[in-house]
Amino acid sequence: MMSLVPPASSAPSAPIVQSAPEIGGQPLCARNAALAALCEADPARKAAAARALYAGVLDGSVPCSATLQLDEPPELPGRPARPELVEPRKLGRRSMQSAQGRAVLLHALAHIEFNAINLALDAVWRFAGMPAAFYTDWLKVAAEEAYHFSLLSARLAEYGHAYGDFPAHDGLWDMCERTRGDVLARMALVPRTLEARGLDASPPIRARLQQAGDDASASILDVILRDEIGHVLIGNRWFRHLCDEGGLDPHVTYTRLADQYHAPKLRGPFNFEARRDAGFDEAELAELAALAGIDTDSAQTEPGARD
Repeated sequence: MMSLVPPASSAPSAPIVQSAPEIGGQPLCARNAALAALCEADPARKAAAARALYAGVLDGSVPCSATLQLDEPPELPGRPARPELVEPRKLGRRSMQSAQGRAVLLHALAHIEFNAINLALDAVWRFAGMPAAFYTDWLKVAAEEAYHFSLLSARLAEYGHAYGDFPAHDGLWDMCERTRGDVLARMALVPRTLEARGLDASPPIRARLQQAGDDASASILDVILRDEIGHVLIGNRWFRHLCDEGGLDPHVTYTRLADQYHAPKLRGPFNFEARRDAGFDEAELAELAALAGIDTDSAQTEPGARD
């Protein structure tokens, strides 16, 4: 049987897929391997599995069948007993002026990245009948989110903490559950809405870390922002692909889906430069500028995260 998950005692920096003809009694396929990784509860093993799977798809050792039908196992996703999951309102604000406050922030970011691994893996196994590039794209996202999680976990360890030490919330996975039966809604509301909010949040968080003298953590935010622009771009690409396929207007469709699935309302400030790089068109950016109470010309020159 194929093993994508290394032994618990190992944490290879460049995990390798072990070739075998089947997984879970079914023909070897990147989609059922993604489901197996999604079911993995140990964060380090999940991250290693995601990176291994993407490497296997790239080198051709792991095929991908768009037609494979998979049954959903109970209690997705696999996750550890900790952190305790609480309502977002029960999470206190974090001060960057103390090491403890920075550790709490790093833990919150690690939790976001852990959930982002799960979101990408879920898109791979759940949605049959998509083009091959769809699965490769989301496996790339899963692998990069796994890398981000590893960076944050290592940095958190330097503060004397580990993932699970602080409470967290489950908002990202909640939207995943809501859109489980609709790939168009998933593309609209997870990468283009929830993950895109990270493009806006990253610059001020980075600035606060740098002001606190934590250049090492600020540098991790640079890596994450760079990659997240690509992840949101992937979401935009597949959202528009599905709209084109269905003869749908993307702007009208997004508004309908956001209302239907009760997506969180967007609030500024917005990182217009990053959102433009991530594939939002000028009409969408103009709407965000209106929400932020600035004119379109200001949005064109709004400072970006890389300034």
